[in-house]
Amino acid sequence: MKGFNIIIVVFLILGSCKQQNSQTETEEIVAATEEKELFGESFNSDNVMKESEIARAFQELGETDTLTTAFSAVVTDVCKSKGCWMKVDLGDGQETMVTFKDYGFFVPKDIVGSQVVLSGKGFIEKMSVKEQQHFAEDGGASEEEINKITTEKATRSFIATGVILEQ
Repeated sequence: MKGFNIIIVVFLILGSCKQQNSQTETEEIVAATEEKELFGESFNSDNVMKESEIARAFQELGETDTLTTAFSAVVTDVCKSKGCWMKVDLGDGQETMVTFKDYGFFVPKDIVGSQVVLSGKGFIEKMSVKEQQHFAEDGGASEEEINKITTEKATRSFIATGVILEQ
């Protein structure tokens, strides 16, 4: 019986040590996420491309090529209706249209000007007039601006699997 009591005490001590470690890990995670907010799948944001690097990579893409990467950029526009897409600045007047894989997540609608880190696949696509008009409407464009869209356009597109919003 005495041996059984000793075993119970040992397990209780080990269990309390495990809880303290778990609490410390949780506090570290909370501290890290106070500065950043994750949408979608988590990813390693340590080695990401800068705007100029991703812009150069997009210029080298052919019509059937894709680029799997993570990069950092500033948000220039967001879907005003539900945050289901955004545009990010690549420098030199270049932008990339970002949608989210399988519409599995959305971003806040008030993040224009914020720094984000994106992970996913980039490619060049021909965007139809109808799609351009839809995105313009979601972006809050006037009826006059929407009606000016009359031709298909090649765009830099990116399907994000994860987005980190830096605050």
